[in-house]
Amino acid sequence: MKKIKKICCIGAGYVGGPTMAVIAKNCPEIDVTVVDINQKRIDLWNHNNLDLLPVYEPGLREIVKETRGGNLFFTTEVDKAIDEAEMIFISVNTPTKTYGKGKGQAADLKFIELCARNIAKVAKTDKIVVEKSTLPVRTAEAVKSILDNTGKGVKFEILSNPEFLAEGTAVDDLLNADRVLIGGDETKSGQEAKDTLSWIYEHWLPKERILQTNVWSSELSKLVANAFLAQRVSSINSISALCEKTDANVAEVSKAIGFDSRIGSKFLNSSVGFGGSCFQKDILNLVYIAKSYGLNEVANYWEQVIIMNDYQKRRFADNIISTLYNTVSDKKICFYGWAFKKDTNDTRESAAIYVADALLEEKAQIVVYDPKVSEETIYADLDYLGTRSPEENRKLLKVINDPMEACNDAHAIAIMTEWDEFKNYDWIAIFELMLKPAFVFDGRRILTKEKMNAIGFKYYKIGQS
Repeated sequence: MKKIKKICCIGAGYVGGPTMAVIAKNCPEIDVTVVDINQKRIDLWNHNNLDLLPVYEPGLREIVKETRGGNLFFTTEVDKAIDEAEMIFISVNTPTKTYGKGKGQAADLKFIELCARNIAKVAKTDKIVVEKSTLPVRTAEAVKSILDNTGKGVKFEILSNPEFLAEGTAVDDLLNADRVLIGGDETKSGQEAKDTLSWIYEHWLPKERILQTNVWSSELSKLVANAFLAQRVSSINSISALCEKTDANVAEVSKAIGFDSRIGSKFLNSSVGFGGSCFQKDILNLVYIAKSYGLNEVANYWEQVIIMNDYQKRRFADNIISTLYNTVSDKKICFYGWAFKKDTNDTRESAAIYVADALLEEKAQIVVYDPKVSEETIYADLDYLGTRSPEENRKLLKVINDPMEACNDAHAIAIMTEWDEFKNYDWIAIFELMLKPAFVFDGRRILTKEKMNAIGFKYYKIGQS
């Protein structure tokens, strides 16, 4: 096993930034350089004000403060970092394709391929290349074939090291990982590369939690883990619709089945729907792979998880419209939360985007307050959908930095993210500020029905009649 002194990570996003910070903290003898072609993002990682880091994760600013400039570096000098590194992590975005074959399901691998071609162009010495993005099965094979055909006599070992980070707890997930998966070739040099990556993680994790597999098993395990978790969320959300019709309470149902040790209690919280960069993308990927092998029944089964998630978001929006006397035109609706879940500033696939889009189609006036998401991000999310012109989005939706101002003269509040601060608001004061009857639609089930009704709100909690 080879001990290494220099690591480079291509991609300074939600995976690359926190992962490299934790490696730098626990491996003081290794220089870790994170590179990205996005100058603005790198400037934020290097900013003196640590509250401006581009990724918000509890515990991250403290680790960056401790390691940055010591053995953790952020730069746009991609080629220099690739040239000097012995191990290169590829941690770039792999969005779902929006064009051509596999549109709407397959992962778009153009950024991964650009990385591989850049490594091939620059590398003069042997490298271990680690794919850290969420990728479809057989990506390592594609990366390997690009790298092996450079004709420079440089030897590359390709490893798959999928991330299992939950945003909002990413730092803790890295420091106390359930397991680390390392997939690589089952050759002598492949084994040596796997052992080298394992040695890095062994700085802070017990060896028995570091699993070595072949590349395909590692890649597929990531997709399947996310698919299983998303399937649990969609399953309990399907029951939430039934609960609302039958006077059952989805929290009581969740608790009852969660006590069954074969099922367990995690990922059984009903909500307005799951979001985030991974669940939907990975399931669609699984669907695409299954279809490409002619396994249509398998594809249809997993696609249903996405359909149920879309239904939950649509159902929530429809309920707001029908409750507000079948029209929201020119009515002010205040959104508390835009991030896909608490303790992150990530909004990818957030339920709030799709619920807002549905209400804007009905000419609602929406005001958004989120403690960590910027106005720029919120408008970018809406513009990306292409439902309306950017000008119209800015006319119909406003972003306000004060939760009390946001709800002033509102017909309704929709709770879209389960930020802890929302539970502690002065809801009596909020009631006074709103138009009457004052409606609250709790898409995250964080408030108490009895308390809200006692104040005077018309209160709807997802999964309860």
